[in-house]
Amino acid sequence: MNVFKLISKFSSSKNPKVFFDMAINGNPSGRMVFELYADVVPKTAENFRRLCIGDAKSVTSGKPLTYKGSIFHRIIPRFMCQGGDITHHNGMGGESIYGRKFPDENFKLNHTGPGILSMANSGPNSNGSQFFITTVPCDWLDGKHVVFGKLIQGQEVLSLCEQQGRSNGQTKSVVTVTDCGEISAEKQQ
Repeated sequence: MNVFKLISKFSSSKNPKVFFDMAINGNPSGRMVFELYADVVPKTAENFRRLCIGDAKSVTSGKPLTYKGSIFHRIIPRFMCQGGDITHHNGMGGESIYGRKFPDENFKLNHTGPGILSMANSGPNSNGSQFFITTVPCDWLDGKHVVFGKLIQGQEVLSLCEQQGRSNGQTKSVVTVTDCGEISAEKQQ
C-alpha cells in the first residue's frame, strides 16, 4: 500500500504547503513540497513555515531565521536526510521562532514511511530548527520525535539528496536549500 495514502487521513486542504529548492554541489536538483500538519501540531508546523518564509528574527542575535542557504548536514541512506541548523550549519546549532528550543507538542503522528517530516532533537522538549525527512519507515522514532508534515511532491529530489549520504551520516556532496517559502492557497489548487 502507498505510504502517502496511509497518512492521507491527516491531510487537509487548509494545511499550509511549503517548498525547498535544492542544489547538490551548487547544481540545481529540483523542488520538494511539503504539507505541514497545522491541524494536528500547529506550533511545530508554524515554526517550520515561518523558517521557510524567513520572516522571524533570532531572539539572541536579531538576525533573520531562515532555511534559505542552509544545508543537509547529516544524510544516512535508507534512513533519513537531516538539515535545519540555521545558526552553525554543522548540526550543532539551530533556533526556533519561539526562542532557542521549544517543547514537544504531541506524538499523535508516526514515522510511517518515506517522506515524513519530523523534528530532530537532543532529547525531550529540545526542538529548534533542525528537522529530518525519512526515506523509509522509522517506527523506533515514534514517541520521541514530533512528526509535523509530509513530502507531497519531489520524491525524486529526496532520493537524489539521500544518495549524497554515507552510513555514518557524513555527506559526499554539499546539499543546500537554495530557496524556500510558502505556496499560496491559490497556487495549491
